[in-house]
Amino acid sequence: MKNSSLIIFTLFILFSATTRAQNEELIPQKKDTLIFKSSSENKKEIDPLTPSRAAFYSAILPGLGQAYNKKYWKIPIVYAALGTGLYFFIDNTNEYNRFRDIYKRRLAGFEDDEFWGTDVNGDPLATPQISNDALIRAQRSLRRNREISMLVTIGIYALNIIDANVDAHLLQYNVDENLALQPHFKINEWDATTNLGLTLNFSF
Repeated sequence: MKNSSLIIFTLFILFSATTRAQNEELIPQKKDTLIFKSSSENKKEIDPLTPSRAAFYSAILPGLGQAYNKKYWKIPIVYAALGTGLYFFIDNTNEYNRFRDIYKRRLAGFEDDEFWGTDVNGDPLATPQISNDALIRAQRSLRRNREISMLVTIGIYALNIIDANVDAHLLQYNVDENLALQPHFKINEWDATTNLGLTLNFSF
């Protein structure tokens, strides 16, 4: 009786040890080690001078700051906008000089300009088709348009610098997983229900 109890007790201990060993093989063991994970491993190093460099490059040569930011698709837009502003500025300047020169010739006594007009025989008319007052008004309008074109061109040039600076700032904006707000959708395996929520991750 005593021996049978001893045998049963021994078998019980062996069974418990075997079961525990099997469970330890199935369950991954946790080691008592402290692991420090540096957050800088996954983060891109921030250079505070990058926006200033991008703005400086765009100030020297429009579009160069966009190339520095690797936004090459913006370069044709910059030059198209600047080219349009310069085109209207040059066109208004040429037209203004044209009307001004004709007005100066009339003040000098000439009556052979393109706006004076001729009769059927090719002789100058007694009075011009476009008066001197109309030439003065045309000069004022063209001068105003020329100034507006110049201001628009300068504004586009300034926007080119601002765009390069802001874009360089945004490229260094922290969008890694240490700071994230994202929805999560999980299925509860116990009661077959779904859990929907919003998770805010903020790690240092």
